[in-house]
Amino acid sequence: MKHLFFCITLILGVITAKAQEKTNPQTIKLSLPVADFSKGLATPNIEIPIVEESNSKANIDIKAEYWDTTVYNPYKDNVEEFPIQLTFNDSTYASPIQRKKVITSRYGWRRGRPHKGIDIDLITGDTVVSVLDGIVRFARYSRGHGKTVVVRHFNGLETTYAHLSHIAVKANDTVFKGEYIGKGGNTGRSTGSHLHFVANYKGEYIHPEYLFKFDNTNAIRSQDIWVTRKWTRPFYHSSRGLAKLTLFTTKEEALASLEKERKVYVVRPGDTLSRISKRNHTSIAAICRTNKIRSTSTLKIGQKLILEL
Repeated sequence: MKHLFFCITLILGVITAKAQEKTNPQTIKLSLPVADFSKGLATPNIEIPIVEESNSKANIDIKAEYWDTTVYNPYKDNVEEFPIQLTFNDSTYASPIQRKKVITSRYGWRRGRPHKGIDIDLITGDTVVSVLDGIVRFARYSRGHGKTVVVRHFNGLETTYAHLSHIAVKANDTVFKGEYIGKGGNTGRSTGSHLHFVANYKGEYIHPEYLFKFDNTNAIRSQDIWVTRKWTRPFYHSSRGLAKLTLFTTKEEALASLEKERKVYVVRPGDTLSRISKRNHTSIAAICRTNKIRSTSTLKIGQKLILEL
């Protein structure tokens, strides 16, 4: 009889708790009847607050723009304004390979061509993981890069993992920091087993070592980074070594640096727009736009041109 009475009171308590939960979504009020046959029926109230886990990433739709799972670079028509701000929630990243990172070729000018990423030594079959949380945008064979995975992260940055021997994910998969995405290899235009790692923000290829330390700390250089043109232009760098790194963590520092990237060029005998553009690693279109001249304009000896480098 005592057991039957206790079951009935317990059921009534649960019903009361459910009713309280509906009236106030911020807390749950539990009224738990307790049978005390010496003093009667006691009904203490317990209020439990509801704590919702906030997840800022859930509110970010990184697939809203330029989401193309069939094209390696969907940003060809996009023009970004400098400096570019990148914000990281983490202070560290997951190493893309599970061994000591040995860089065999850096971001920069290499054999007369731009090398827009870094090459990290590995053995075919080595595990490759995503450096940060994100969503797989591209996971297929790409000309030159071979078997390739591109992950878009929640700050807009994309990281590329190229020359893989095996792809373990598919487009639109959500991946977490350190999650397995494939195996290293030598596919595509490659002279040996290595991981070609690229950092890209809306079509601007950023020097990966400006963002990440490729040592055993796996540190992100700053949680707030401002990127200038210098760190998105391979001709400023040599693939054989890391250029002197000046990290900009404020917009003011980055803007001051941009002013220094303007150069005054004095036209010399024999100069043409083509020759000036090649010598200064800029385009004819950029020279014409900055100086408000046409590509067919005649240059005069002693004329001063502003070059945006």
